[in-house]
Amino acid sequence: MKSEPDKIIGLMLGTALGDALGLPREGLSPRRAAAMYGTDFQHRFLFGRGMCSDDTEHAIFTAQALVASRGDETAFAKELASRFRWWMVRMPAGIGWATLRAGAKLWLGFSPENSGVFSAGNGPAMRAPILGAFAADDLTKLKTLIRVSTRLTHTDQKAEQGALAIALCARRAMLDGPALSRDKLFGELYCEIECPDLSSRLKRVEDALASEKTTEEFASQLSGTRGVSGYIYETVPAAIFCWLNSLSDFRVAVTDVIRLGGDADTTGAIVGALSGATLGQDAIPKEWIKGLAEWPHSVQWITDLCERLGDPTNRSKDRRFLGGVCILIRNVPFMLIVIGHGFRRLFPPY
Repeated sequence: MKSEPDKIIGLMLGTALGDALGLPREGLSPRRAAAMYGTDFQHRFLFGRGMCSDDTEHAIFTAQALVASRGDETAFAKELASRFRWWMVRMPAGIGWATLRAGAKLWLGFSPENSGVFSAGNGPAMRAPILGAFAADDLTKLKTLIRVSTRLTHTDQKAEQGALAIALCARRAMLDGPALSRDKLFGELYCEIECPDLSSRLKRVEDALASEKTTEEFASQLSGTRGVSGYIYETVPAAIFCWLNSLSDFRVAVTDVIRLGGDADTTGAIVGALSGATLGQDAIPKEWIKGLAEWPHSVQWITDLCERLGDPTNRSKDRRFLGGVCILIRNVPFMLIVIGHGFRRLFPPY
């Protein structure tokens, strides 16, 4: 079985790669995405290289807050709010409307407990896998961390329930790896999830897996042909299905969910996180890792962060000011590239 540090590295690198591969296809229907980018999955964001969006950034500053707080719930809330507040002013591309409003409230002086807005978007699900992995041995702490993380930006109970479902999946991935039992996982999900609507959607996932439905067959029942939306109750079932349907194959799990279209960078990031936590970093295709063109959050930087997270004795601190300046410098050209992709979509193939 893979070691815990290896799985955490797999989770974070899986997040980054699922995000980077899905980003060019974000917002496109499955048909249009296939027409523009083909059916083979390589980095296509900038000259055959990949870059990460806010999904990876959320995972990173959540991990940083865990390192700084060592999991203490009160300290974690303060650390996460601080990192989120400064992240907002570094020109992140693709930020959600709910997340934007929550950040504005933090700058206006609202506490982390009162900064969230009523929304059932995907923001909390981006931060959920690393929380589930960190607190895999302590279910009570896991639920508390999910509540703190979710309410920072989202107050709709659906957002918290969806994030909790993803965190529970990450927990089981860490504890069981590829030997994970579907029955045990769904038993835990039904026990901990309190919303009947989400429970019924999870039951559809379980039934679809049992009847060996294809990813496309399941997606057509879930969201039709338009792609997986940014609604967390669509994202969570799609991500869990693709992860479990290819539990031993990182590449297939990630490409299957991205192929569904819609919020492809977020779904790719979540499935990449779950699959990476299940299989460890060695299961991630090496060409995908080599094709990631990220700075200052390089592959080595992410690996170092994961090692700090797994070492309770490591008290080294982030160089926060210098890091913030570097991220701002990185985000300016990144934003221009995103705008370029937007203009490209005005032209064929449709």
